[in-house]
Amino acid sequence: MQQNKHPAYHAVVFRDRAAGYAFLTRSTATSDRTIEWDDGETYPVVDVEISSESHPFYTGTARTVDSEGRVARFARRYGGGAGKDTG
Repeated sequence: MQQNKHPAYHAVVFRDRAAGYAFLTRSTATSDRTIEWDDGETYPVVDVEISSESHPFYTGTARTVDSEGRVARFARRYGGGAGKDTG
């Protein structure tokens, strides 16, 4: 493996300000801001707009999409149909 080719991989805290949630992981992301973590150590902190704590899919607040209605509308508009041989 070539030396000095890969970016530094270190501990970083990612903080979701919308949900008030933060987690410590390892990443190549950098930041000038720091935070003192629960273990007493100081780590760089990266603020993110959305995480699994605030994302609608993971929180269960996601809207369901009417995919069957969209398929039927496409079939009506362009004349496609289920079971129709296109070859």
